[in-house]
Amino acid sequence: MVDSSKITSFEQLEVWQVSRDWAVRIYELTKLFPREEAFGVTSQVRRLVASISANIAEGFGRQTKKNKLHFYVIAYGSALETKNFLYLARKLSYINQDDLDELLELGTSAQKLLNAFMRPLKL
Repeated sequence: MVDSSKITSFEQLEVWQVSRDWAVRIYELTKLFPREEAFGVTSQVRRLVASISANIAEGFGRQTKKNKLHFYVIAYGSALETKNFLYLARKLSYINQDDLDELLELGTSAQKLLNAFMRPLKL
């Protein structure tokens, strides 16, 4: 873990790294989704999960606590939406239970890190 006083770029943020890794894993698994879902669940879950790390990066570059928090809150909402689509993908048998469990665990890690990251901005 990087000392927070020495962080100079969003790439150093653990929350960004975990979110990015979650996105990569989802992209890998959605390659196996049915072709007819390319513009449905596949597209939606990919856009959502990619937006999490993107909003963290954008928030990092903002100057005020209020602006930073705005983007981190959007990232958190996208994490919840991503989980929703993962449950749907499981219900539709696009992923198995082990993959769902793995993805939910990654998502929960990202959410916990994001919560901790946002906490000082809410004061």
